Amino acid sequence: MAHACRSCLLKLLRVAAVFQSTVSHRSYAKMASMPYGQGRREKPVEVEADEGEDLDDFAVSSGISRPLSEILKQINKKVPDALIKFRHENGFTSKYIPWHVVNRIMNLHAPEWSGEVRSITYSADAKTVSVVYRVTLYGTDAVIFRESVGTASVDDTSYGDPVQKAEAMAFRRACARFGLGLHLYHEDLS
Repeated sequence: MAHACRSCLLKLLRVAAVFQSTVSHRSYAKMASMPYGQGRREKPVEVEADEGEDLDDFAVSSGISRPLSEILKQINKKVPDALIKFRHENGFTSKYIPWHVVNRIMNLHAPEWSGEVRSITYSADAKTVSVVYRVTLYGTDAVIFRESVGTASVDDTSYGDPVQKAEAMAFRRACARFGLGLHLYHEDLS
């Protein structure tokens, strides 16, 4: 391996430091899925600029491969019927995409996404729980997010823990705001 000059090494360290600062706000789930070495550090790297050097003189490569328009184009594609499930409640049948399938689709088409629970709120009568969930997409040209709410009855344990049920609902709805599975809502209207 050739010996790099001090200036080149400093620039590489600055790129790593800038990348670290952009990655550090993402969720633990996304960070845990990243292989070690793709921006994961225990503490940020601090470097000093040499005299006459400007941090804006070089492009920062963040590892994000596509602009948001391409990511959204993929997410908006119709989900295959084999992945769609049916739920029967209160005499009504509704179609939905299970949260784990939505998660896999997001990982496939928007690998730089992150998600976080923003709040968990119980109703005043403690009969329902609501979860606000935020999904963020990172593209080469912009970062956008969508939030949604899921609410579940505390007494209804037919599909698991009420908080988990509300979170899964909010997650799916936030992804639908980007267009993922949105065709199911339109089919229900017709």
